[in-house]
Amino acid sequence: MSQLPDYLPEAMRRFDHLALDALPGAGDASLASATRYCSHLARQHYENFIVVSRFLPTALRQHFYHVYAYCRWSDDLADETGDTGLSLELLDWWDAELQACYDGSARHPVFIALRETIDRFEIPITPFRDLLTAFRQDQVVTRYRTYADVLEYCRYSANPVGHLVLYLCGHRDNERQVLSDATCTALQLANFWQDVRVDLEKGRIYLPQEDLDRYHYTEADLEAGVVDERFRRLMAYQVNRTRALFDEGLGLCGMLDGRVRLDIELFNRCGSALLDQIERRRYDVLSSRPTLSPARKTSLFVKYALKRIWNRTGPSATP
Repeated sequence: MSQLPDYLPEAMRRFDHLALDALPGAGDASLASATRYCSHLARQHYENFIVVSRFLPTALRQHFYHVYAYCRWSDDLADETGDTGLSLELLDWWDAELQACYDGSARHPVFIALRETIDRFEIPITPFRDLLTAFRQDQVVTRYRTYADVLEYCRYSANPVGHLVLYLCGHRDNERQVLSDATCTALQLANFWQDVRVDLEKGRIYLPQEDLDRYHYTEADLEAGVVDERFRRLMAYQVNRTRALFDEGLGLCGMLDGRVRLDIELFNRCGSALLDQIERRRYDVLSSRPTLSPARKTSLFVKYALKRIWNRTGPSATP
Protein backbone atom coordinates (compact mmCIF):
# COMPACT_ATOMS: atom_id res chain seq x y z
CA MET A 1 0.00 0.00 0.00
CA SER A 2 1.31 3.43 -0.85
CA GLN A 3 0.60 6.81 0.66
CA LEU A 4 -1.03 5.57 3.83
CA PRO A 5 -2.95 8.25 5.72
CA ASP A 6 -1.00 9.29 8.80
CA TYR A 7 -3.72 8.08 11.18
CA LEU A 8 -3.30 4.46 10.08
CA PRO A 9 -0.85 2.43 12.19
CA GLU A 10 2.36 1.04 10.78
CA ALA A 11 0.89 -2.45 11.25
CA MET A 12 -1.60 -1.67 8.47
CA ARG A 13 1.23 -2.04 5.95
CA ARG A 14 0.98 -5.78 6.56
CA PHE A 15 -2.76 -5.68 6.03
CA ASP A 16 -3.14 -3.74 2.82
CA HIS A 17 -6.40 -5.08 1.38
CA LEU A 18 -8.25 -2.44 3.39
CA ALA A 19 -6.27 0.35 1.74
CA LEU A 20 -8.41 3.45 2.01
CA ASP A 21 -7.14 4.88 -1.25
CA ALA A 22 -8.54 1.80 -3.03
CA LEU A 23 -12.09 2.91 -2.32
CA PRO A 24 -13.94 6.01 -3.52
CA GLY A 25 -14.79 8.70 -1.04
CA ALA A 26 -11.82 8.08 1.25
CA GLY A 27 -9.45 10.66 -0.10
CA ASP A 28 -10.30 13.51 2.25
CA ALA A 29 -11.78 14.16 5.65
CA SER A 30 -15.11 15.65 4.55
CA LEU A 31 -18.40 14.22 5.75
CA ALA A 32 -19.58 13.84 2.15
CA SER A 33 -16.55 11.71 1.26
CA ALA A 34 -16.94 9.67 4.45
CA THR A 35 -20.60 8.88 3.73
CA ARG A 36 -19.75 7.87 0.15
CA TYR A 37 -17.03 5.62 1.52
CA CYS A 38 -19.42 3.85 3.92
CA SER A 39 -22.07 3.46 1.23
CA HIS A 40 -19.56 1.91 -1.15
CA LEU A 41 -18.26 -0.44 1.52
CA ALA A 42 -21.75 -1.63 2.46
CA ARG A 43 -22.79 -2.18 -1.15
CA GLN A 44 -19.71 -4.27 -1.86
CA HIS A 45 -20.37 -6.79 0.90
CA TYR A 46 -23.01 -9.27 1.97
CA GLU A 47 -26.03 -9.28 -0.29
CA ASN A 48 -28.40 -9.98 2.63
CA PHE A 49 -27.59 -6.65 4.24
CA ILE A 50 -28.32 -4.72 1.07
CA VAL A 51 -31.52 -6.65 0.31
CA VAL A 52 -32.89 -5.87 3.75
CA SER A 53 -31.82 -2.24 3.58
CA ARG A 54 -34.03 -1.74 0.49
CA PHE A 55 -37.01 -1.87 2.81
CA LEU A 56 -35.63 0.97 4.91
CA PRO A 57 -36.66 4.61 4.55
CA THR A 58 -34.02 6.56 2.67
CA ALA A 59 -33.40 8.78 5.69
CA LEU A 60 -32.37 5.75 7.77
CA ARG A 61 -30.52 3.80 5.10
CA GLN A 62 -27.35 5.91 5.15
CA HIS A 63 -27.08 5.60 8.94
CA PHE A 64 -27.32 1.82 8.61
CA TYR A 65 -24.43 2.03 6.15
CA HIS A 66 -22.38 3.94 8.72
CA VAL A 67 -22.97 1.30 11.39
CA TYR A 68 -22.34 -1.49 8.90
CA ALA A 69 -19.02 0.05 7.84
CA TYR A 70 -17.88 0.10 11.46
CA CYS A 71 -18.84 -3.57 11.90
CA ARG A 72 -17.24 -4.54 8.58
CA TRP A 73 -13.91 -2.92 9.44
CA SER A 74 -13.95 -4.40 12.96
CA ASP A 75 -14.60 -7.87 11.59
CA ASP A 76 -11.88 -7.62 8.94
CA LEU A 77 -9.30 -6.33 11.39
CA ALA A 78 -10.07 -9.29 13.64
CA ASP A 79 -10.46 -12.09 11.14
CA GLU A 80 -8.58 -11.34 7.95
CA THR A 81 -4.97 -10.76 9.03
CA GLY A 82 -4.06 -14.37 9.78
CA ASP A 83 -1.94 -13.10 12.67
CA THR A 84 -3.31 -12.99 16.23
CA GLY A 85 -0.82 -10.40 17.43
CA LEU A 86 -1.46 -8.15 14.46
CA SER A 87 -5.23 -8.46 14.85
CA LEU A 88 -5.07 -7.50 18.53
CA GLU A 89 -2.82 -4.54 17.70
CA LEU A 90 -5.20 -3.32 15.00
CA LEU A 91 -8.26 -3.80 17.21
CA ASP A 92 -6.59 -1.69 19.90
CA TRP A 93 -5.96 1.00 17.28
CA TRP A 94 -9.59 0.78 16.10
CA ASP A 95 -10.77 1.10 19.71
CA ALA A 96 -8.66 4.23 20.10
CA GLU A 97 -10.17 5.66 16.91
CA LEU A 98 -13.64 4.91 18.31
CA GLN A 99 -12.81 6.81 21.49
CA ALA A 100 -11.44 9.68 19.40
CA CYS A 101 -14.74 9.74 17.53
CA TYR A 102 -16.66 10.15 20.80
CA ASP A 103 -14.15 12.78 21.92
CA GLY A 104 -14.90 14.81 18.79
CA SER A 105 -11.69 14.14 16.88
CA ALA A 106 -12.66 11.49 14.32
CA ARG A 107 -10.13 10.99 11.53
CA HIS A 108 -10.99 7.73 9.77
CA PRO A 109 -13.82 8.06 7.20
CA VAL A 110 -15.91 5.42 9.00
CA PHE A 111 -15.81 7.45 12.19
CA ILE A 112 -16.32 10.80 10.44
CA ALA A 113 -19.56 9.39 9.04
CA LEU A 114 -20.45 7.48 12.20
CA ARG A 115 -20.13 10.60 14.33
CA GLU A 116 -23.11 12.12 12.54
CA THR A 117 -25.15 8.98 13.30
CA ILE A 118 -24.03 8.87 16.93
CA ASP A 119 -25.02 12.51 17.46
CA ARG A 120 -28.37 12.25 15.74
CA PHE A 121 -29.52 9.11 17.56
CA GLU A 122 -27.63 9.66 20.84
CA ILE A 123 -25.94 6.27 20.67
CA PRO A 124 -23.69 5.37 23.62
CA ILE A 125 -20.24 3.90 23.03
CA THR A 126 -21.07 0.60 24.78
CA PRO A 127 -22.47 -1.44 21.84
CA PHE A 128 -19.60 -0.42 19.57
CA ARG A 129 -17.05 -1.33 22.23
CA ASP A 130 -18.81 -4.60 23.10
CA LEU A 131 -18.31 -5.76 19.52
CA LEU A 132 -14.58 -5.20 19.88
CA THR A 133 -14.64 -7.30 23.07
CA ALA A 134 -16.00 -10.20 21.03
CA PHE A 135 -13.47 -9.73 18.24
CA ARG A 136 -10.63 -9.74 20.75
CA GLN A 137 -12.06 -12.84 22.39
CA ASP A 138 -11.99 -14.65 19.06
CA GLN A 139 -8.24 -14.13 18.96
CA VAL A 140 -7.60 -15.98 22.21
CA VAL A 141 -10.60 -18.25 22.94
CA THR A 142 -11.19 -21.16 20.55
CA ARG A 143 -13.31 -23.54 22.67
CA TYR A 144 -16.42 -23.10 24.84
CA ARG A 145 -17.15 -25.39 27.75
CA THR A 146 -20.86 -24.67 28.18
CA TYR A 147 -23.80 -23.30 26.24
CA ALA A 148 -23.90 -20.44 28.75
CA ASP A 149 -20.35 -19.58 27.69
CA VAL A 150 -21.44 -19.43 24.05
CA LEU A 151 -24.39 -17.21 24.96
CA GLU A 152 -22.03 -14.90 26.85
CA TYR A 153 -19.95 -14.60 23.70
CA CYS A 154 -23.11 -13.78 21.70
CA ARG A 155 -23.85 -11.05 24.23
CA TYR A 156 -20.83 -9.21 22.82
CA SER A 157 -20.62 -10.51 19.25
CA ALA A 158 -24.26 -10.26 18.13
CA ASN A 159 -26.57 -8.52 20.58
CA PRO A 160 -24.91 -5.09 20.31
CA VAL A 161 -25.86 -5.01 16.62
CA GLY A 162 -29.52 -5.35 17.55
CA HIS A 163 -29.19 -2.58 20.11
CA LEU A 164 -27.65 -0.33 17.45
CA VAL A 165 -30.55 -1.05 15.11
CA LEU A 166 -33.02 -0.18 17.86
CA TYR A 167 -31.20 3.09 18.53
CA LEU A 168 -31.49 3.95 14.84
CA CYS A 169 -35.22 3.19 15.05
CA GLY A 170 -35.61 5.45 18.09
CA HIS A 171 -36.00 2.75 20.75
CA ARG A 172 -33.98 2.53 23.96
CA ASP A 173 -36.14 0.39 26.27
CA ASN A 174 -35.05 -2.86 27.86
CA GLU A 175 -38.12 -4.84 26.71
CA ARG A 176 -37.30 -4.37 23.03
CA GLN A 177 -33.61 -4.98 23.65
CA VAL A 178 -34.33 -8.34 25.29
CA LEU A 179 -36.39 -9.48 22.28
CA SER A 180 -33.74 -8.16 19.92
CA ASP A 181 -31.15 -10.16 21.84
CA ALA A 182 -33.13 -13.34 21.17
CA THR A 183 -33.05 -12.79 17.39
CA CYS A 184 -29.44 -11.61 17.30
CA THR A 185 -28.20 -14.50 19.44
CA ALA A 186 -30.18 -16.91 17.24
CA LEU A 187 -28.61 -15.41 14.10
CA GLN A 188 -25.14 -15.82 15.58
CA LEU A 189 -25.86 -19.41 16.61
CA ALA A 190 -27.32 -20.25 13.19
CA ASN A 191 -24.12 -18.90 11.67
CA PHE A 192 -22.08 -21.11 13.99
CA TRP A 193 -24.06 -24.22 13.01
CA GLN A 194 -23.76 -23.28 9.34
CA ASP A 195 -20.01 -22.78 9.65
CA VAL A 196 -18.93 -25.67 11.88
CA ARG A 197 -16.45 -26.82 9.25
CA VAL A 198 -15.31 -23.31 8.29
CA ASP A 199 -14.66 -22.38 11.93
CA LEU A 200 -12.88 -25.67 12.53
CA GLU A 201 -10.48 -24.80 9.72
CA LYS A 202 -9.73 -21.59 11.62
CA GLY A 203 -9.10 -23.59 14.80
CA ARG A 204 -12.37 -22.61 16.47
CA ILE A 205 -15.19 -24.77 17.83
CA TYR A 206 -18.38 -23.08 19.02
CA LEU A 207 -20.25 -26.32 19.73
CA PRO A 208 -20.25 -26.47 23.55
CA GLN A 209 -18.00 -29.14 24.99
CA GLU A 210 -20.77 -30.19 27.39
CA ASP A 211 -22.95 -31.05 24.39
CA LEU A 212 -20.18 -32.97 22.67
CA ASP A 213 -19.88 -34.97 25.87
CA ARG A 214 -23.67 -35.43 26.13
CA TYR A 215 -23.80 -37.08 22.71
CA HIS A 216 -20.48 -38.90 23.09
CA TYR A 217 -19.04 -37.09 20.10
CA THR A 218 -15.41 -36.04 20.30
CA GLU A 219 -13.30 -33.27 18.87
CA ALA A 220 -11.34 -35.98 17.05
CA ASP A 221 -14.61 -37.08 15.41
CA LEU A 222 -15.20 -33.50 14.33
CA GLU A 223 -11.71 -33.19 12.89
CA ALA A 224 -12.31 -36.42 10.95
CA GLY A 225 -15.62 -35.11 9.59
CA VAL A 226 -17.68 -37.92 11.11
CA VAL A 227 -21.39 -37.46 10.40
CA ASP A 228 -23.24 -40.23 12.22
CA GLU A 229 -26.27 -40.51 14.48
CA ARG A 230 -24.36 -38.93 17.37
CA PHE A 231 -23.52 -35.88 15.29
CA ARG A 232 -27.04 -35.59 13.88
CA ARG A 233 -28.55 -35.61 17.37
CA LEU A 234 -25.96 -33.10 18.55
CA MET A 235 -26.81 -30.71 15.72
CA ALA A 236 -30.56 -31.27 16.05
CA TYR A 237 -30.27 -30.18 19.67
CA GLN A 238 -28.49 -26.97 18.66
CA VAL A 239 -30.94 -26.24 15.85
CA ASN A 240 -34.02 -26.76 18.05
CA ARG A 241 -32.96 -24.37 20.78
CA THR A 242 -31.80 -21.83 18.20
CA ARG A 243 -35.23 -22.01 16.55
CA ALA A 244 -36.85 -21.33 19.93
CA LEU A 245 -34.83 -18.11 20.15
CA PHE A 246 -35.97 -17.05 16.67
CA ASP A 247 -39.58 -17.68 17.72
CA GLU A 248 -39.08 -15.58 20.84
CA GLY A 249 -37.46 -12.78 18.88
CA LEU A 250 -40.42 -12.47 16.50
CA GLY A 251 -42.26 -10.78 19.35
CA LEU A 252 -40.18 -7.68 18.63
CA CYS A 253 -41.76 -7.16 15.21
CA GLY A 254 -45.11 -6.09 16.64
CA MET A 255 -43.36 -3.45 18.75
CA LEU A 256 -41.70 -1.66 15.84
CA ASP A 257 -42.83 0.97 13.39
CA GLY A 258 -44.04 -0.44 10.08
CA ARG A 259 -41.08 1.16 8.30
CA VAL A 260 -38.66 -1.31 9.85
CA ARG A 261 -40.88 -4.11 11.15
CA LEU A 262 -40.60 -6.16 7.96
CA ASP A 263 -36.85 -5.68 7.76
CA ILE A 264 -36.42 -7.20 11.21
CA GLU A 265 -38.90 -9.98 10.44
CA LEU A 266 -37.00 -10.81 7.25
CA PHE A 267 -33.73 -11.09 9.17
CA ASN A 268 -35.45 -13.47 11.57
CA ARG A 269 -37.13 -15.54 8.84
CA CYS A 270 -33.89 -15.86 6.87
CA GLY A 271 -32.22 -17.28 9.97
CA SER A 272 -35.04 -19.76 10.46
CA ALA A 273 -34.84 -20.72 6.78
CA LEU A 274 -31.15 -21.50 7.24
CA LEU A 275 -32.06 -23.84 10.09
CA ASP A 276 -34.60 -25.48 7.76
CA GLN A 277 -31.82 -26.02 5.25
CA ILE A 278 -29.64 -27.68 7.90
CA GLU A 279 -32.54 -29.95 8.85
CA ARG A 280 -33.23 -30.89 5.22
CA ARG A 281 -29.68 -32.15 4.81
CA ARG A 282 -30.12 -34.23 7.98
CA TYR A 283 -27.76 -31.97 9.92
CA ASP A 284 -24.73 -32.72 7.76
CA VAL A 285 -22.90 -29.40 7.95
CA LEU A 286 -19.48 -31.00 7.52
CA SER A 287 -19.65 -32.32 3.96
CA SER A 288 -20.51 -28.87 2.61
CA ARG A 289 -21.64 -25.53 3.96
CA PRO A 290 -25.44 -25.10 4.01
CA THR A 291 -26.65 -21.85 2.48
CA LEU A 292 -29.88 -20.29 1.30
CA SER A 293 -30.20 -20.59 -2.46
CA PRO A 294 -30.69 -17.41 -4.52
CA ALA A 295 -34.20 -18.65 -5.29
CA ARG A 296 -35.01 -19.01 -1.59
CA LYS A 297 -33.62 -15.55 -0.80
CA THR A 298 -35.65 -14.08 -3.65
CA SER A 299 -38.77 -15.89 -2.45
CA LEU A 300 -38.39 -14.48 1.04
CA PHE A 301 -37.68 -11.01 -0.27
CA VAL A 302 -40.71 -11.03 -2.58
CA LYS A 303 -42.95 -12.36 0.19
CA TYR A 304 -42.06 -9.54 2.55
CA ALA A 305 -42.00 -6.91 -0.18
CA LEU A 306 -45.58 -7.85 -1.06
CA LYS A 307 -46.48 -7.82 2.62
CA ARG A 308 -45.08 -4.30 2.90
CA ILE A 309 -47.11 -3.18 -0.12
CA TRP A 310 -50.25 -4.74 1.36
CA ASN A 311 -49.64 -2.98 4.65
CA ARG A 312 -49.46 0.31 2.77
CA THR A 313 -52.44 -0.16 0.46
CA GLY A 314 -54.65 -2.84 2.05
CA PRO A 315 -58.04 -2.31 3.70
CA SER A 316 -56.51 -1.19 7.00
CA ALA A 317 -54.10 1.29 5.44
CA THR A 318 -54.69 4.90 6.25
CA PRO A 319 -54.64 7.56 3.50
